[in-house]
Amino acid sequence: MQVPTIGFIYPDHAAEDDYPLAAATLNTPLQVAHIYGTDLHAVPELLDLGSPGKLRHGAELLAPHQPAAVVWACTSGSFVYGPEGAREQVQKLSDAAGAPASSTSLAFVAAARALGLTRVAVAASYPDEVARLFVDFLADAGIDITSMASADIDTAAEVGTLSPEQVLELATSNDHPDAQALLIPDTAMRTLGVLPQLEAALGKPVLTANQVTVWEGLRLAGIDRTATDFGTLFSERYAYVGR
Repeated sequence: MQVPTIGFIYPDHAAEDDYPLAAATLNTPLQVAHIYGTDLHAVPELLDLGSPGKLRHGAELLAPHQPAAVVWACTSGSFVYGPEGAREQVQKLSDAAGAPASSTSLAFVAAARALGLTRVAVAASYPDEVARLFVDFLADAGIDITSMASADIDTAAEVGTLSPEQVLELATSNDHPDAQALLIPDTAMRTLGVLPQLEAALGKPVLTANQVTVWEGLRLAGIDRTATDFGTLFSERYAYVGR
């Protein structure tokens, strides 16, 4: 039986090569469509990036591939709308795509719930003002934040230049002993290739933006996949949680 395609709307260019890596590892067609905006981690620009018109255009680009599910692959461009706004955002995307839809911010919440997490640390690449909006988003979902660090990186393009060693340093420097997991919320950061090292270094689950985004797409499409290289979330116990 043919495996359904999952569509991802990805802003600009930074770490989209995580998706071909995931497609090859999971043996699942993952189609990425790009939309464009000002490459800045600032609230007005992020609101514009995640606007209905831009996401509708992304859905139109994905339409020829007939995706079984569509995910807005941007954390900051979804949580900046707040919890209610983020849910409204993906409902409009679902209507435009004619398929179930979600976003990276909502994927973080779904993944945390799947793993039974109630206390997490956050290591964000964003400026502090933006990072705190992600903390508020998680808190609204009943997730306690033991600590939050912001690397104060202004643009997604700069985040995309971080080396595996720098990503590992960001994680190990910003964990908290009381946290059940560490969350790294930026799809502009390449993380899929270093997840085993991250979890080994911290001794706990690590949730990253591109990881939870791909997981959410699989979940929405009802596709069961495990991958030992993609962390605890993709282990046998958690990889498929149903629609």
